[in-house]
Order: sequence, then structure tokens, then C-alpha cells
Amino acid sequence: MLEKRSFSLSGHRTSIALEPEFWAALQNIAALESTSLVGLVARVDATRTPEHPLASALRVFALQAKSSAP
Repeated sequence: MLEKRSFSLSGHRTSIALEPEFWAALQNIAALESTSLVGLVARVDATRTPEHPLASALRVFALQAKSSAP
């Protein structure tokens, strides 16, 4: 089941639906980087290509972070 969360990114509200496991992974990454979840989401949003949906970009980011962890 997907969990939907809402954020303000670049001055507009957006909702993102991800599996709870991805939210947990992103929260862990944010904690390791000493940043907030919204800060992490904003960073991924700023670096993705416009044709790549934000939810997909967040999933890929979480998987890449996990695969590069020691």
C-alpha cells in the first residue's frame, strides 16, 4: 500500500505516494546526512530531469544510496 505525503517544493505543494519501505529508507538517508526529509526530497527534485517523475526519482535515489552503502 502506498503512503502519500505532501511537501512544499519550489514554492508549490506536491504530494508523493511511495511504499512505506521507501519512506523509511529516505528518512534514514536524511538522518545520516543530518538533513530533513523535505530537504532531501527537494534536493532530488532539483536534480531530476523533468520527464522523470519525482516518485520514481526518489525510489531510484533510495536504491542507489543503499547499493553504495558499506
